[in-house]
This record gives sequence, C-alpha cells and structure tokens, in this order.
Amino acid sequence: MKKTSLLNAPLSQLIAKIGHTDGITLCDAGLPIPEKVNRIDLAITKGIPSFLDLFNATITELFVERVLLAEEIKKINPSIHSMILEKLSELEKQQGNQIQIDYVPHEQFKQKTNESKGIVRSGECSPYANIILYSGVPF
Repeated sequence: MKKTSLLNAPLSQLIAKIGHTDGITLCDAGLPIPEKVNRIDLAITKGIPSFLDLFNATITELFVERVLLAEEIKKINPSIHSMILEKLSELEKQQGNQIQIDYVPHEQFKQKTNESKGIVRSGECSPYANIILYSGVPF
C-alpha cells in the first residue's frame, strides 16, 4: 500500500512517467479533452471530486516548476483562483523553489492541453477551474 495520500493508480502512474517540463492538466467537468491525450476521468457526480481535492492530492506527488491558468479565472472564479495561489505559495515553501505562474486566454489554454501528457477530469462544475502543472526536478 502506498504511503502518500494519492491512491489513484492511473494518476500516480502518470506522475511517475513524466519528466522535466512535461505538463499534466487538471480540469473541471466541462473542459473539452482532446482525443489523442491520455484521459483519466475521476468525475463521479457534480462536485465529486472537487477540483481542489484533485489539485491538492496531485501536488503531494508532483514537483511543480510552473503552472498555466486561463486568464478568465481571475474575474470569473476568484475563489478557486485565490485558493490555487495560496496552495502554490505553500508548495513553494515545501519544495524550496519559486513556481512560475502564467496566464493565457481560455481558448489558448484549451489548445495547450494538447501538449499535456495526461488530462485528469474532476467533477468540478465551476467555470475555469483548470490548470496545467509543469514538472520540475527536485534536485
């Protein structure tokens, strides 16, 4: 049995396989997922699991160097945006690095998901609750 908090085998395997600068997209229930990208669908019902539950579990195992968010999250979903920024600040202290935070328009964000090594869908039903986490190296 794993010792860390992330128990989902496909997600844990995805994290184990990625290398430096590779991206993983965590998304809400509505983000379109490209056919050619590995899809891990965790959505059970509206809000389960929440985006923040998925985000918090994922960052327990992933060394994050950079993130990408849709510009629209700032105005349209400020509560999720604020919680993401809080968590990233805590993560910087834990990891001992500065995490670069970039924003692009949502349409461009959707195009960037094509480059992800995997897209993990939550049951979140609030707008723009999506992030691409780019892997760093812990050395």
